[in-house]
Amino acid sequence: MKRSLIAALLFLACRAFALDGQIQIHDPSTVVLCDGQFYTYGTGGSSLVSEDGWAWSRGAAPSRRGMAPDLIHVGDRYFMYVARNVGAQPRADINLIWSKSLDPNSPDYKWEEGGVVASSDGAEDCNAIDPGALLDPNDGRLWLVYGSYFGYIRLVELNPRTGQRLNVNDTPVDLAINCEASILIHHEGWYYLLATHGSCCRGAESGYNIRMGRARKVTGPYLDHTGLDMIMGGGSLFAGSTSRHIAPGHFGLLDLGDGVQKFSCHYEADLDRGGASVLDIRPLLWKDGWPIAGDNLKEGAFEIESARTGTALELAVEGVPVGGPRPRRGPPGFGGTNAPGGPPGGFFGGSSRGAIPPQDVTQVSTNWPKENIDLRLANFLDQAQQKWTISAVTNAGGYPGSPYLKITVAGLDRALAATEDGELVSTPAFSGGPEELWRIDQLTDGTWRIMPKAVPNSKEPLALCAVGGSSVTLSKFDPASDKHRWHLKTQ
Repeated sequence: MKRSLIAALLFLACRAFALDGQIQIHDPSTVVLCDGQFYTYGTGGSSLVSEDGWAWSRGAAPSRRGMAPDLIHVGDRYFMYVARNVGAQPRADINLIWSKSLDPNSPDYKWEEGGVVASSDGAEDCNAIDPGALLDPNDGRLWLVYGSYFGYIRLVELNPRTGQRLNVNDTPVDLAINCEASILIHHEGWYYLLATHGSCCRGAESGYNIRMGRARKVTGPYLDHTGLDMIMGGGSLFAGSTSRHIAPGHFGLLDLGDGVQKFSCHYEADLDRGGASVLDIRPLLWKDGWPIAGDNLKEGAFEIESARTGTALELAVEGVPVGGPRPRRGPPGFGGTNAPGGPPGGFFGGSSRGAIPPQDVTQVSTNWPKENIDLRLANFLDQAQQKWTISAVTNAGGYPGSPYLKITVAGLDRALAATEDGELVSTPAFSGGPEELWRIDQLTDGTWRIMPKAVPNSKEPLALCAVGGSSVTLSKFDPASDKHRWHLKTQ
């Protein structure tokens, strides 16, 4: 019984944050922001809506219900592309509907029919389902990919003003095979085709995983990291199953700006929700010209290290060496000799007590001030004032992919807080105020941006900032600088 309890506690301590609320959905569209709310739509007319990207609820069904829709905002319209079977597969078509708002309470909310933009006749080597849209940031052209295992993934061009097929007589371009739920994204001169491989719709037995290739032109060829064309069955792994979330599919890009990108997907089975198919939002990272599926932050104890200086965030208190000062042994002189009965090595021999345990923060902190304590940066020495616990705060809201967090000295309730003059202090105890709630976003290079939910008497969002080698403050985030970038090192 004790072993089972310990194993359960360790399992819970290592779990990453999961989205809150009603998140059951299959084949979700790209998550889109409209009038301050996030929306996504799934197979069968299902929809989810969120005010913050963290807590989700059921939304209104669109006028057309079908399979695996995708959603894109172009100009003043929201284009939704919805597939349907016309008889037995692979006979299908993809229909356009559009609205000027996604909010059912808006006077601009009205879905209009836009007609068929792609189809398959049941005989050709394609199945016209699983649409994915891209608005090219280079030239404003609108593209749609579609298809499934019944044949090719295909590409057609759309009219960005109407969302309809641009040249209906143009032959679609074949891009890939052996995949479905494809979509295109663009990054630094490359086009990336992300598509879902493996089996779906079998719960925890599903084999879904997301694969990718890249090309210099939107029309391909899309090659994986080995140089194999996706039309020949290539595709580098982007995201696969984890210990509790099985079979990710249906990638969607969520670009939040300032170097923060995330992606949405669904899992065929969330083992923590009874094997239901659910929505997730995760960090999107980039390395060597390829996207990487990041993982949401996990609760735990961390060193918070500046990417600029390599120094660690700590309370401005007098530190105590771990294990106490080094004892002097032996006669005077460099290194000395072994004292009678002492360990070998003399002055450099360490303690005869063996391994030195971590500091007990409840003992070390007895000499700390009882009121607010300032913050600074210093070399990390494994001392108690340099270790921070990051944990979720219930019923405090959140942001895409995460709840708001509190940052406390590990082992204490002493909390990191923003002050009205844009500085930092550690308060004696966490009170739950917005100045003590933190948003921690992973940036595309893998570092982290740390921002208070609110700064007293300030409307401008500010981020944790390293100043020189020993000072820390809050300032407006600069995505081109490393002064706002931090490493979170597990302790």
